[in-house]
Amino acid sequence: MIKNVKYRVLGVMSGTSLDGIDLAICSFSKTKNWQFSIERCITLPYNKYWKETLQNLHSKSAEEIKLIDKKYGLFIGDTINNFLASKKVDFIASHGHTIFHQPENKYTLQIGSGEIIAKITKTTIINNFRSLDISLNGQGAPLVPIGDSHLFSNYKYCINLGGFSNISIKNNGVITAFDICPANIVLNEVCKQLGIEYDKNGDIAKSGKLIPILLKKLNSLDFYTQKAPKSLSREWVEINIYPLLNNYKTKNILNTFCEHIAIQIGVFLKNESALFTGGGVFNTYLIARIKHYSYSKIIIPDNTLINFKESLIFAFLGVLRIENQVNCLHSVTGAKRDNCGGVIHRPC
Repeated sequence: MIKNVKYRVLGVMSGTSLDGIDLAICSFSKTKNWQFSIERCITLPYNKYWKETLQNLHSKSAEEIKLIDKKYGLFIGDTINNFLASKKVDFIASHGHTIFHQPENKYTLQIGSGEIIAKITKTTIINNFRSLDISLNGQGAPLVPIGDSHLFSNYKYCINLGGFSNISIKNNGVITAFDICPANIVLNEVCKQLGIEYDKNGDIAKSGKLIPILLKKLNSLDFYTQKAPKSLSREWVEINIYPLLNNYKTKNILNTFCEHIAIQIGVFLKNESALFTGGGVFNTYLIARIKHYSYSKIIIPDNTLINFKESLIFAFLGVLRIENQVNCLHSVTGAKRDNCGGVIHRPC
């Protein structure tokens, strides 16, 4: 059991919505229960090169992916050095950027070479948090529930609205978690048809009309009848979602997909309080639709926690890895056992 420890960690996150790199300096301490604070944080938007490179890398050759893995590690390392300046942290915990997630094939890839980042920053780094769980026949996702359990125990539900919507549910000391449905990964892709990156406040979606036949098809997808553990990926979206969206007006697709997200999330929010974080929280139309279908009290925290909860939790996963404590729950991922994921790279 961990007692009387203190850590100062940099959490680094890049999500599927490609908003940019999230960096958060987080402090953790424990006597009886875990305490945390986010000292300093920033989101650095990707330039055109990195946004296009990361978005299209899955279609490139293995050799090019290896090259970009190293180049992206250099980029992250330089970004970290500029952000930290003279500030010191005990170590860095980096999620990297997901290029492939295929647990059914026992394969997941998050690029951003830990070895290179450690060398450039001259700081210990932990990355590759998902692979061990995948090797144990788990989904390798979601990883945030251990953080929800220790850091946000006062909420029955914790929902992230990012590229995908995922949920942690606490019942009598037992936590279950899984991906609910695609979210910003689809909404932002649809917005490209209008030459914009995202639908600010959900205003365009609000102006659209519901497409009943599309909503029925979306809600009828097999994934929603599957039992947890389960997780979603870009690959799944490309096969199952995008082909359904042809031949409709963009604003109507946005309206209907927001309704789909709200319905799928509302299925699980039966009572008590639900903490919402992630960029989708700023879509006020989507939040209004979720409230319509929910029986829980929807809690929207301050902007720091909305934007940096995932970075915070990956920093915490790093703390548990350093302490050789469980940071991935088999009850959530379906792995053979609980495990302590993450590869430690020490500077040369």
